Amino acid sequence: MNTIKQTKSTTLKLYNLKSLPIRTFWITAISFFLCFFAWFGIVPFMPDVVKDLGLTPDQKWNSIILAVSGTVFARLLIGKLCDKYGPRLCYTWLLMLGAIPVILCGLVQTPTQFLVCRLFIGFIGASFVITQVHTSLMFAPNIVGTANATSAGWGNLGGGANRLGMPLIAAAVVGFGVAEGEAWRYSMVIAGIVCFIMGIIYYFFTQDTPEGNFKELRESGIKVGKKKDQVGFGTVLKDYRTWILFVVYAACFGIELTVYGTMDDYLQNTFQLERVTAGNIVLSFALMNIFARTLGGFFGDKFGKLKGLRGRVLFLAAILAVQGVMLMTFSATTSIVVGFIFLILFSLSVQMAEGATFSVVPFINKKAIGSVSGIVGAGGNVGAFLAAMLLKSQSAVAEKAAIAANEGLGEAAVNAAQSAAASAAVSSGYFIIGVVVVVTAIVSLAIRFSTEDEKVAEMDSNVNEEDLIPINI
Repeated sequence: MNTIKQTKSTTLKLYNLKSLPIRTFWITAISFFLCFFAWFGIVPFMPDVVKDLGLTPDQKWNSIILAVSGTVFARLLIGKLCDKYGPRLCYTWLLMLGAIPVILCGLVQTPTQFLVCRLFIGFIGASFVITQVHTSLMFAPNIVGTANATSAGWGNLGGGANRLGMPLIAAAVVGFGVAEGEAWRYSMVIAGIVCFIMGIIYYFFTQDTPEGNFKELRESGIKVGKKKDQVGFGTVLKDYRTWILFVVYAACFGIELTVYGTMDDYLQNTFQLERVTAGNIVLSFALMNIFARTLGGFFGDKFGKLKGLRGRVLFLAAILAVQGVMLMTFSATTSIVVGFIFLILFSLSVQMAEGATFSVVPFINKKAIGSVSGIVGAGGNVGAFLAAMLLKSQSAVAEKAAIAANEGLGEAAVNAAQSAAASAAVSSGYFIIGVVVVVTAIVSLAIRFSTEDEKVAEMDSNVNEEDLIPINI
């Protein structure tokens, strides 16, 4: 049995493709990007889908809610599966099976079929958890926060890039003679096929850990997760810190999803922007994932070096509070210039908060990183679901009242009143959400670590590459 030096990476040199952790970083980030691209791929085509399938307003809202609801259960399950079978097999199967509802979405003929596909497409949102688990297994504590945040940020970018990418795919399809009204169907089929192919690539070009795959390690006599070291899912569920981070992630990623999904209409109704202009602003909001989430993980690591694990928590609480204040302030603005400034500040802070959250997650329970990541990741979708329900309920009531009050005054008057009512209702909802985020930031300060945890994290963070022990594989 040969002995080679293959350890967790202590640096994030993205150009060093000879390094297994770096190759894994790129493949897992690209897989995450493609999953989010496909997950929200239908969004740019919703006007076409509504017209083609005859969706009612309620069915349109329900499709949004179902898309994030399915992810909750998938993320809770996938974390435990990663701990048992390893991230490589979990990602392979998620990509290949998740491609099926994406492809079928392009073949639906009824609203019910569309809603069912949207529910199951949401399962590929669990890709986030696998990416976080895989980078946590590949990178050392001194850099894991930055690695997690960067891979997640670039993966999240897929949820915004589809606004540009999907129409381009549709344009290419139309160029081959397909009718414009059918282009959205072909685009979804293509997105699904790409995800399926990526699943094959993931299987052949990654491995679970620097030491090897879980299965091969066990077959060679190296036990992965000895029974005495295994932590039951129940133990993770009983750890209050897991649930605080669940709420924290609901307050950052969940709110980003909701704001991203409602901002187009809000900008049009509040500032009378054209749909294309509003869409481009929201796209720029999503594109900040290229660097903003990385900053959250980077500063989480820096505060970790200065103040230990407590420093990571303090930074998380601070940036989360800033996020809440920025959203509250944005909700009260009536100037597009001032509003744009605070929207950018909100975007920066919310994505940094997401990165900061997962600079803390790997230290909650190192023997069950997958389970913790799954639960915390599910919190993001629960937050999105609750926030969407809040905005839907407020907006629906306000719009119905406006329509009733202006009935008989002409279509233009009714539409104007409906837009104004929707703007006011969503603005109020944003403010309420901002307050909840600030309260969550205060609650996050309750996360504590033992003295032993602090010492272990300090030793791991200060380790030099030459001090690492070679591994038998």
